[in-house]
Amino acid sequence: MKEITIFREALGDSPVIRVLDFLIEGRGLDYSLTDIAENSNIGWTTLHRIWDKLLKLNMVVPTREIGRAKLFKLNEENSAIKELIKVYDTLLYQETEKHLSKKMEVIVS
Repeated sequence: MKEITIFREALGDSPVIRVLDFLIEGRGLDYSLTDIAENSNIGWTTLHRIWDKLLKLNMVVPTREIGRAKLFKLNEENSAIKELIKVYDTLLYQETEKHLSKKMEVIVS
């Protein structure tokens, strides 16, 4: 099991947040549904239960097909996704700053 990320810690550890966390981290890249389920650490059935809603809300978009596999990516043009990316980046920045300041205290001491 992966360590819980600051994004999931702040917004909750639901399947939707896990998927968005993975896709935001790998933004710009496209993934198959199998890759998304495995890397989000959720089951195939759970992914299919939430996937239609993510597509309907235009949070993810299809990109291409490789054989029978359809690939999808985060829709970075969606205004809600833009805001989630800002939250993700801000949380990551704050966590990094906190970690670096602790290291600096150790070095200075």
